[in-house]
Amino acid sequence: MYFLLILAMILSLYAQSNISNTYNKYSRIANRRGYTGAQVATQMLQNSGIYDVRVERVAGNLTDHYDPRTKTLRLSQSVYDSTSVAALGVAAHETGHAIQHDVGYAPLSLRSIFVPVANLGSKLSLPLIFIGMFFTSSSGNMMIDLGIIFFALSVAFTLITLPVEFNASSRAITLLVDQNFLDESEVSGAKKVLQAAALTYVAAAIAAVAQLLRLIAIFGRRND
Repeated sequence: MYFLLILAMILSLYAQSNISNTYNKYSRIANRRGYTGAQVATQMLQNSGIYDVRVERVAGNLTDHYDPRTKTLRLSQSVYDSTSVAALGVAAHETGHAIQHDVGYAPLSLRSIFVPVANLGSKLSLPLIFIGMFFTSSSGNMMIDLGIIFFALSVAFTLITLPVEFNASSRAITLLVDQNFLDESEVSGAKKVLQAAALTYVAAAIAAVAQLLRLIAIFGRRND
């Protein structure tokens, strides 16, 4: 368990450093055709027969996301107007999420269902465990167990996110190639950016699972 915790910490640090370095590297390389992130997202949506998704600019850096509730694809300032290979990779990835939503991709639907549950779990899990530690009665144990269950729900959300993100990246690369937005040599850079981003999700999942196992180990002994 402790090996898993250490591995998660090391992987998390590496993943954050890797995505920063990789994105910065390919954000300085412009695509030869001069497409911006917004143009790529808009064209990909239209080519997929999707006309009810808005593409908007959002403040911040790497704040790009697709909101299925409002059918809005939001691209950060560093992606929306940028012609870099990195920007096109990110824009295509978020478009991949919009396409997932349009075709009813099951893991995305499941993740959407888990969002309120995961938010509740992340907010209540540790407070419940902390409060339960001050009680030696069965009520204290029940609060701790409930806190662990809530935490497990947020971990489940993290795990469900993995196939959603991997699939969106796979769709992104396919679209970038098939619709001729990037040359073959440029696609390699976009792949590296998306792979670096995917590693951050893997690191988060490992860290979440490790923390859950740690809580179970600690408080499982308490109930013995």
